Amino acid sequence: QVQLVESGGGLVQPGGSLRLACAASGFPFDAYTLGWLRQAPGKEREGVSCITSHISSTYYADSVKGRFTISRDNAKNTVYLEMNSLNTEDTAVYYCAADPGTPLMLETMCAGGRFGNWGQGTQVTVSS
Repeated sequence: QVQLVESGGGLVQPGGSLRLACAASGFPFDAYTLGWLRQAPGKEREGVSCITSHISSTYYADSVKGRFTISRDNAKNTVYLEMNSLNTEDTAVYYCAADPGTPLMLETMCAGGRFGNWGQGTQVTVSS
């Protein structure tokens, strides 16, 4: 079955960096669109960044543009989220998600969290 396992979360000071990784198994990785979404306490879930299958088009939420970078390594069945210049607003549980195929509107899919498969999440805390 589909498995998504996140790693790399932790405690970091404002201005610091973290790299999240999501190891996938149980499905044809290169044929799936992948995403990172987050949810902070008391807030709605937010689509942070997504990357399509095959041509690897990307989407970033306005709140992370220029600071976060999503990438995928199809040989390792892993998707990454490089996070720089972190601030307290980035504190949340970060989830990896996957769905087959390539959407017509990646922004709609990502922002709406329209994924059928989810990981358990990894906590990111930005605090001094």
